[in-house]
Amino acid sequence: MVVLGIAALYHDAAASIVIDGEIIAAAQEERFTRIKHDLRMPVNAINYCLKEAGIKKESVDIVVFYDNPLYTLDRFVKNVAAVGNDSKDVIERSFDSIFSSRIWVHKTIEAIMGKNPNRKFLVCEHHISHAASAFYPSPFEKAVILTLDGVGEWATTTIGIGDGKKLTIKEEMKFPHSLGLLYSAFTYFCGFKVNSGDYKFMGLAPYGEPVYENLIRDELLDIKEDGSFCMNMEYFDFQHGRAMTNDKFAKLFGGKRREPETEITKREMDIAASAQKVVEDIILRMVRHAKETYGEETDNLVLAGGVALNCVANGKIKNSGIFKHMWIQPAAGDAGGSLGAALYASYQYAGVERKVEESDSQKGSYLGPRYSSEEIEAYLTKSHYTYHKMSEETLYRTIAEKLADAKVIGLFQGRMEFGPRALGNRSIIADARSEEMQVKLNKKIKYRESFRPFAPSVLREDVSEYFELDDDSPYMLLVENVRKERREETAVQKELQKYHNNMLEIVKQKRSDIPAVTHVDYSARIQTVSKEKNPYYYRLIQEFKKLTGSSVIVNTSFNVRGEPIVCTPKNAYECFMRTDMDVLVLENCVLYKEEQPEWHETEDWRKLYSLD
Repeated sequence: MVVLGIAALYHDAAASIVIDGEIIAAAQEERFTRIKHDLRMPVNAINYCLKEAGIKKESVDIVVFYDNPLYTLDRFVKNVAAVGNDSKDVIERSFDSIFSSRIWVHKTIEAIMGKNPNRKFLVCEHHISHAASAFYPSPFEKAVILTLDGVGEWATTTIGIGDGKKLTIKEEMKFPHSLGLLYSAFTYFCGFKVNSGDYKFMGLAPYGEPVYENLIRDELLDIKEDGSFCMNMEYFDFQHGRAMTNDKFAKLFGGKRREPETEITKREMDIAASAQKVVEDIILRMVRHAKETYGEETDNLVLAGGVALNCVANGKIKNSGIFKHMWIQPAAGDAGGSLGAALYASYQYAGVERKVEESDSQKGSYLGPRYSSEEIEAYLTKSHYTYHKMSEETLYRTIAEKLADAKVIGLFQGRMEFGPRALGNRSIIADARSEEMQVKLNKKIKYRESFRPFAPSVLREDVSEYFELDDDSPYMLLVENVRKERREETAVQKELQKYHNNMLEIVKQKRSDIPAVTHVDYSARIQTVSKEKNPYYYRLIQEFKKLTGSSVIVNTSFNVRGEPIVCTPKNAYECFMRTDMDVLVLENCVLYKEEQPEWHETEDWRKLYSLD
């Protein structure tokens, strides 16, 4: 039973293919088109999935779309009616996309896949797609399911139950009251881009103090004990199809929104700290309510939806102990909806039997394209690039030595990751012990804000030696603190006053013996690396440990700001040459910057990627 799941036409378009319940392949369209968050129909991702599965289009039994366009149309029409005379902007913004694209999505897919009278076309409700993506790959026979995002059709939050292959939604919150849209509103007001800058806003929070927390609770929200809430829509404009916030919102927070690329002031830091604290409180109330109401027979929780990428909140859920076990879909946003839709159709429509695996069935989320050593060598030779082909033993020792020598390395190996996180296959790696590395990576490699933290990759068996965590975190979705004995105390607020909000000076300060991955509040977004999930990456870090005694390295995604994560050897080489990276590793081929031919840009690549 071959099922193809598709997500598209909102943001982060993707395709996934599932055969007899097994996840075979999944990828975001942006990786192929090089347009970040590409929302168009994922033709390239579909073709990749079919190729990886080794099947032709006519062999696909079911194609399922991750959203119900008619329900979305219902929301659009009723929202226009509710807004009334002030509906001009929302009509102009959404009319064409709904009436020319979304309700005719079956015709578009038929044009891509070809006509086949034996193939079924299905649609799956947006939050059911999210719920299925969280539950079915999880290692649980039974679990409570929580999905949180901006909006899908009408729903913005759902609580459900998964049992075997049965999945039931029990409760939902509806548009316009949305935790995802609330967080996006604050992200927008603080000068970051909606749907791509939320993690920047989250990273800013530790620099601030929650001085606006009571203001948010008193003026913007009516929060109930079970975590449900109503937003005071007098302060927001997204219902009208305009900006996320309005003048009344700006007045509440003491002035206009911060313009992108301007100085980040203490106001933005404090807003971020305040919003994060309120969001965490709401999520914990929801989790507690879900446990009390539906968790009598299970101590397992699964999460999906864009808000489930808030790894700080995830850490708070874990430490709350409300549920004993938790699993989060690595592609928690809309891209993962393609996978959830395919799994839901497999189990609920096609009658496939579900097999629960001990860790999970996500395969490390290494579900994208791979390139063999032979393909890579052919590309390098044809392009006249200088490289060194190495044996396995020499390769890992060389990478470890270069890391210890404070070199920044682009690492390209195995299958590309599905989801927003690089997990060692399309990563930029460096020595976490370096005091200068965070600033160097942000300014000269990633071309992004100096305050942004970096994640550590650590051997699974050593994680508790460095962090207040003794559990798996293979998908980099949990934040925990660095162990106290490894910290060096700093006072962030005093330093901000001293340096007049210059966060760069604070970032430069050593906060622990792994400073490059220690945020200003001593936290870190941790990836645990196991031999079973990624033997190449595990062996690399193991070799670094033999050489230095440290089993922690910096891991950030192999891209620059505004660009999608690299997909091909060509993408990797171009990113390598455009930045101050020192070494590029393509499987077992090692390239040194100083040995490469002089690089000439044919066009302004920064404009290609719309750097914001």
